[in-house]
Amino acid sequence: MTTSTATDAPIAAPTTEVELLIGGMTCASCASRVEKKLNRMDGVTATVNYATEKAKISYPPGTEVADLIATVVRTGYTAEEPVREEPADERAGNTAESDPELSALRQRLLVTALLSAPVVLLAMVPSLQFDFWQWLSLTLAAPVVVWGGAPFHRAAWTNLRHGTATMDTLVSVGTLAAFGWSVWALFLGDAGMPGMRHPFELTVSRTDGASVIYLEVAAGVTAFILLGRYLEARSKRSAGAALRALMELGAKDVSVLRDGRETRIPADKLVVGDRFVVRPGEKIATDGTVVEGVSAVDASMLTGESVPVDVGPGDPVTGATVNAGGRLVVEAARIGADTRLARIARLVEDAQNGKAEVQRLADRIAGVFVPVVLVIATATFGGWLGATGDTVAAFTAAVAVLIIACPCALGLATPTALLVGTGRGAQLGILIKGPEVLESTRRVDTVVLDKTGTVTTGRMTLQDVYVADGTDETELLRLAGALEHASEHPVARAVAVGAEERAGELPAAEHFENVPGRGVRGRVAGREVAVGRLFEDLPPELARAKDEAERDGRTAVVVGWDGSARGVLAVADAVKETSAEAVRELRALGLTPVLLTGDNRAVAEAVAAAVGIDEVIAEVLPEDKVDVVRRLQGEGRVVAMVGDGVNDAAALTTADLGLAMGTGTDAAIEASDLTLVRGDLRVAADAIRLSRRTLSTIKGNLVWAFGYNVAALPLAAAGLLNPMIAGATMAFSSVFVVTNSLRLRTFD
Repeated sequence: MTTSTATDAPIAAPTTEVELLIGGMTCASCASRVEKKLNRMDGVTATVNYATEKAKISYPPGTEVADLIATVVRTGYTAEEPVREEPADERAGNTAESDPELSALRQRLLVTALLSAPVVLLAMVPSLQFDFWQWLSLTLAAPVVVWGGAPFHRAAWTNLRHGTATMDTLVSVGTLAAFGWSVWALFLGDAGMPGMRHPFELTVSRTDGASVIYLEVAAGVTAFILLGRYLEARSKRSAGAALRALMELGAKDVSVLRDGRETRIPADKLVVGDRFVVRPGEKIATDGTVVEGVSAVDASMLTGESVPVDVGPGDPVTGATVNAGGRLVVEAARIGADTRLARIARLVEDAQNGKAEVQRLADRIAGVFVPVVLVIATATFGGWLGATGDTVAAFTAAVAVLIIACPCALGLATPTALLVGTGRGAQLGILIKGPEVLESTRRVDTVVLDKTGTVTTGRMTLQDVYVADGTDETELLRLAGALEHASEHPVARAVAVGAEERAGELPAAEHFENVPGRGVRGRVAGREVAVGRLFEDLPPELARAKDEAERDGRTAVVVGWDGSARGVLAVADAVKETSAEAVRELRALGLTPVLLTGDNRAVAEAVAAAVGIDEVIAEVLPEDKVDVVRRLQGEGRVVAMVGDGVNDAAALTTADLGLAMGTGTDAAIEASDLTLVRGDLRVAADAIRLSRRTLSTIKGNLVWAFGYNVAALPLAAAGLLNPMIAGATMAFSSVFVVTNSLRLRTFD
């Protein structure tokens, strides 16, 4: 490994990031074009996502946001910075009709469908064709093509002015060609004659061009594509619903305590240090610490955990969770963008704006797709004309090629699945940091589990009590707990808390004395009590109990009074109740679990045996955890690491896949690829399962998108598809991709 200095390597200039909303994109080739133009600017790196209609841009000093917006506008689209609207009206934003653009598209679709239906029926059912039916079809089809198809024509004209072509170009050229041919045949050919009949065929046939009209193609294709675009827009909206719901979780206003009185203010006016009141049923306004009151907090909307958590003075609480019990007074610790909810939303949004490598390939294909289709359509027209001399057949096949091509499905395949998958993950307390993470989850075969705080609770608890013959267990606990209550040692705290839970209120201790390295002693309820390693000779039954506890990796504490040992307390870092089930689920996913800890081997093997792990790596220093991960990788394993502490951050980064428990430190969370908001190890299995399912959905979408175009274009060029059928097929190819992605919303 070499190092570089300021003298031999230039220091990269700092860059600034901005997110822009891009308007006017109608297909993946639009997104590809905007991205390409932005990336041509000096020092600018941009990613444009068609599904989210956003551009994430890094730009150097000297470049202004206005310059970026101007570049997008010159490309033929609109751009603006997102405005964070006040979520005052919770009723808005959840229905399709609340979106003005979607409402306008819906209205255009309804009018177009009503006018197109008679045109298609008259063309497809010869028995309905009365005298002069063709003129009625023209009357109905004209507003469909001109007004209903206006968005396609406008976009095509804009693209033409900028010297490019997109999906709209294909639709506009195809429908206008069909309409123009029909007008020519009606006014200058024989198609306008009374009594003209028009059979409907699924394939190209040789007929007299002067007597053939394609009004049903012009009107039907316009209606079908508008329907496809409307359904696609609704589906894309549904795909992002989870993130929008997450961002709207926060409380809107709060009762803050000012000068001893409650004052109702907007939640965003809170400042760090403010104390506010949370009544039963209300949302906690921001992250903070309980200073008064006892209650249960429901965090299910944020973590997916259905069981409320008990809180009291000194306990931390998270904004947007619901107070399910008594009145609380909370002191604000973090506000605005620093809160846990804001950080979660930011992580999810960043993941949704990212691109997997396979999507970049799809985008490159989409970028050249339309020009290639135009060439194929031209070649189809020339080939049919040269082979058959039939202008009508050549025209029909060429129009079918133009209309059936669909790059949209390619552009939507990855981002829609990512939108839904990451959004559903956020609802379940799983934060996926980016699309590249998905590929890692498929390859992982080994999962390294940090012991403390991941498999275990991370705090010492009283596990077992052994008493000598003739000694009362409750009395033993009361005396030991009272003495240990005066100590701050973790083992002492575990004994004190456990004793209070099992034996009730503890008496006071007098003449407390700490004996360094050995234990504590003092006077309790008139007895001289000692706790620790202060007894040389133990009764046989207590000696056996002590040896058994230490063999199992637990800390054995001897309790006695008046000079005699009376019992042994076994203290240990308790294994989480769900850890054994989590290990079974990880094995079911084909992963080999490995327990990694700095504890001694006896403790590690006891924990491993309790949860069903065979491979144990113990007595590892924090800085050596990275070496352990690298050694496993050197054995050919693909390693996932699950941890929650500062000393796990480097190992999480080194592993092929890092999973951080959200109950752990910020350093571990920042270093990980997946964050598990809850402290439940079972969520690690859920996270890997969700990531793999999202990846398989993306691959299924791409197989469909590529396969559809590979199969459809030759069929159209061969004259085996009527242009109207081609239009319907193309419209629903995008809908299929988005609908397939929406199935991820049911992941449980």
